[in-house]
Amino acid sequence: MELTLLGTGAPGGLPRPDCPCAACATAVGAAARAATALLIDDALLLDLTPGPALAAARAGRTLAGVRQVLLSHPHNGPAVEVPPGLPAPGRAADGRELALLSGHRVRAIALDAPGTGYEVTGPDGERLLYLPPDAAPAGLADPVPARPGRPYDMVLLDVLGRPDALARLRAAGLVAPTTDVLAVHIDHTVPPGPELHRRLAAAGARTVADGRTLVVGEYHAVPDLPRRTLVLGGARSGKSLEAERRLAAFPEVLYVATGGRRAGDPEWAARVAAHRERRPGSWRTAETCDLEPLLADEGPPLLVDCLSLWLTDAMDTVGAWEDERWTDGGEHALRERMAALVAAVRATRRPLVAVSNEVGSGVVPATASGRRFRDELGRLNAAVAAECEHVLLVVAGQPLTLR
Repeated sequence: MELTLLGTGAPGGLPRPDCPCAACATAVGAAARAATALLIDDALLLDLTPGPALAAARAGRTLAGVRQVLLSHPHNGPAVEVPPGLPAPGRAADGRELALLSGHRVRAIALDAPGTGYEVTGPDGERLLYLPPDAAPAGLADPVPARPGRPYDMVLLDVLGRPDALARLRAAGLVAPTTDVLAVHIDHTVPPGPELHRRLAAAGARTVADGRTLVVGEYHAVPDLPRRTLVLGGARSGKSLEAERRLAAFPEVLYVATGGRRAGDPEWAARVAAHRERRPGSWRTAETCDLEPLLADEGPPLLVDCLSLWLTDAMDTVGAWEDERWTDGGEHALRERMAALVAAVRATRRPLVAVSNEVGSGVVPATASGRRFRDELGRLNAAVAAECEHVLLVVAGQPLTLR
């Protein structure tokens, strides 16, 4: 089954007309995207967008053999002209199955947002799932109990806009490591340039330019998901949000909060509440600084936020803040704890995203204990980074890839 992407952008296209934003300004050439529309084996057209015949011609295809045109989402713009000879577009009722003369079978999928998803099975049994913008299949509860299902060969959806949809499909066994996950409906809310591809790769997905023809079920290089990632950044840099974004498309993440609880501190309580509200409901939370057992266990991905608070707890435990205790065995005890944590990071078999503060870029702490913390955190960050496949530095909300 061949799939030609006549467009991969949001319904308004990319760039949007008369929009001065940075994403639209840089969406030129191959980065420009027409509204998403899929041509399957020259026989089935999913979504009718402006200029479909011209888009097909640019891709080296023709619409002459199209026997069915199905719409997936409400169209709020001006009426789209139907090219001569093309069947009138329509929408299938949820749950309805269509059998085409070309040998394709189409099943309409109910969604949790306005519109309809389509499951398409090719003549040789390959399966793809196509979801409209800002939608996920209905009936996939959050969280979803693990249950085996036959994975799709290809899934096309709004990966960055609805990462939870991808997480639910994974939990239901419908997206496997071999599933080709393609991001479509790409809008100007996503970062331009290489950052788009980096974020998609972190979710186990990819995107291609308009006009590409792909073979459903054909082997390709699936994005290599790192087992260990360290995200560094200063205060309010966006490092925690970046770390959460890297796991948003995966179910059953264990969020490890190393800060503990601070009774009677309303500001701290507000910070914790803000973090909790933006995390997916399927994630679990553990408040602990005992990281080695978690890293040694099998289980879902870990998000540790953050190593600087872990170090604070470790220095409290060994009395590293006091000069006398520091010189009388405190330094040695702290280094042993740090070495044990780094060894656990090195040996872990579960995906890990760890967050830490980047310090010591100019301001020298006024106290000896402050300088000691700065130095030890720098050592800890360097040691953990050495064991991670990916290392990011977040500055003003912009992630910079260090490794």
